[in-house]
Amino acid sequence: MIYPLDFYTQYHQLFICDKNSSKETDEQTFWTEEASKSRLAVGDGILGASLECYGPFKGELVILDKKKDEIEYDEYDHVVEGGLEITSGVLQVLDCPNFSVELEIKLSNGIYRVRIYSSNLISVVGDSGDDYYRIEIWPDSDMQRKVLKQYKSY
Repeated sequence: MIYPLDFYTQYHQLFICDKNSSKETDEQTFWTEEASKSRLAVGDGILGASLECYGPFKGELVILDKKKDEIEYDEYDHVVEGGLEITSGVLQVLDCPNFSVELEIKLSNGIYRVRIYSSNLISVVGDSGDDYYRIEIWPDSDMQRKVLKQYKSY
């Protein structure tokens, strides 16, 4: 299933989480130096995706049965993965800082891998641009954050 995403979020971030997550996104423990560099913060039942634009977000969320092995790295500026446990049976995509639900999907409880592809990051000037994000989610027990392609701004 593919779910289009088009909404306003602030502080260059959005959240992907379990509905029952405590939504703890403290700067000291969530947005660490490693999280900022990798463009993915990992918490208990919540992931924070770093965005290039300040406000407008455009992208898509794709639910997969299994990992997609082939990645066209030339099409993306940054690719990162992390693990997320779903215990409520509901995955949510939330804006920042209000935690407004922008998308809610029923998923079986379990551990999932989340891969975020970022493209057109260089197009962003000031608060807006043509950056685009593809978020893929599939069942997998790997909870480690892993950068598959690092954006050259670092």
